[in-house]
Amino acid sequence: MTLEQWLQEYDLSHRHPVNIRIHKICVPAIVFALLGLLYSVPAPLNPAWLAVAAGLLFYWRLGRAALVAMAALCLPMLLALDIIARAGLPLLWPALLLFAVAWVGQFIGHAIEGKKPSFLRDLQFLLIGPLWTLRRWL
Repeated sequence: MTLEQWLQEYDLSHRHPVNIRIHKICVPAIVFALLGLLYSVPAPLNPAWLAVAAGLLFYWRLGRAALVAMAALCLPMLLALDIIARAGLPLLWPALLLFAVAWVGQFIGHAIEGKKPSFLRDLQFLLIGPLWTLRRWL
């Protein structure tokens, strides 16, 4: 599928204004929290950076705009997590809490929308959601 096809498919279950607003907040929060959880895993190569690199390969297939948009979203998040970790601040539990709260928000949005989340049809929509929140910059 093309980027536009993915975004149009995602649009089908994201039309209610409240659900859209919830997603614009919760999807980036989930990305940040997930990267925070991965950043917390001790490993020679940081799993958060590896996940972003793998994700950017997916976005590269969708085109330069998708790649640049997601790099612009994820790289500052990784740098912020690096600063937090180097400062010795806790990362695991706040990331876990943010992850849980943001997912609750997502499901509330879909309850308001009256439609199931797109990722229940295809897990790739978990990678499309963040792009969808950045759509106006694509």
